[in-house]
Amino acid sequence: MKLVLFDIDGTLLLSDGAGRRAIHRALREVFGTTGPADYFFDGKTDPQIVRELMQSAGHDDDRIDADMTRLLARYVECLHEELIAPGHRRAYTLPGVPQLLDALEASPNVILGLLTGNIEVGARAKLEAVGLDPRRFRVGAYGSDHERRPELPAIARERTKRHLGHDLAGNAIVVIGDTPADLTCGKSLGAGAIGVATGRHSVEELQRHDPLAVFADLSDTKAVTHAILDA
Repeated sequence: MKLVLFDIDGTLLLSDGAGRRAIHRALREVFGTTGPADYFFDGKTDPQIVRELMQSAGHDDDRIDADMTRLLARYVECLHEELIAPGHRRAYTLPGVPQLLDALEASPNVILGLLTGNIEVGARAKLEAVGLDPRRFRVGAYGSDHERRPELPAIARERTKRHLGHDLAGNAIVVIGDTPADLTCGKSLGAGAIGVATGRHSVEELQRHDPLAVFADLSDTKAVTHAILDA
């Protein structure tokens, strides 16, 4: 049995900056600033993004912690608005994603899951915006579960055991993502990783982090499926 954990942004889909716009709106309302404009969101959890941006703006952790729940609630409201806002390209799935999910879902030895820095309700909103049913992903670990991404693979494994009855070894887990953080977060469990260069990082950059494989995109369903199942 394989647990295949997909990142969302830059891996399954792109949302034309809806998430960034939404979090900036919420930050301005709650903290009065968005923090540095050149900050990269890639590979980070939503709470981590908020904390690092507001630390850079001079806020201490006590203030950030006090307003985190309110900030994230407002972010979700803004995200729903941004995903349908006129004047922006609509969110869309990346090449090969629907076909790969269909192929993996058809395998009796694969459990589809999510491992994402998005808080759970934000993850659901983005998936629904591109026509992907969140219920296809039978387990998940989210930024709302832990602020540190390396903690998420163990959470996904425990949920697989608790909800589905499968107690998986680390090497039965494969994380698929577009950032170095995706490729390295499961190493402490012995999980494998597959990189896809549909985000900000090139194939060459991703290959430096010792993944099982790296693809330019997920359009070669047969090759990606073999890389997952042969891991």
